[in-house]
Amino acid sequence: MTQEIKNPETDIEKEEDPIILYIMNAVERGSPVAPRTIAIEIADDRAKENSPRDAWRKYLMAVKQQAKYLARQGRISILRRGKPIDPNKMKGLVKYSLPVEGGPEAESAAED
Repeated sequence: MTQEIKNPETDIEKEEDPIILYIMNAVERGSPVAPRTIAIEIADDRAKENSPRDAWRKYLMAVKQQAKYLARQGRISILRRGKPIDPNKMKGLVKYSLPVEGGPEAESAAED
């Protein structure tokens, strides 16, 4: 007779992407933060001795994609000129912040 042992690690939800953690840590500091700043922080943390100075650029697209994902979930706001925008229309110079009242998420909920 065998006894089944449940592994508690398999019952835990899948861990979040490390880039999401960087974004959330950055916005939780209080002031809006640029995607470039987050990408630079990631690159600095992962840098090796011979890493180029612009290694942050390879993380920039991933930061932007994960920020859209978080904004669609309502976990952050994407700001252009200090005002929340629709994450599906993100382009140009933007910053990320904790969710802002009256953002596009609230407008779409009010229409329903």
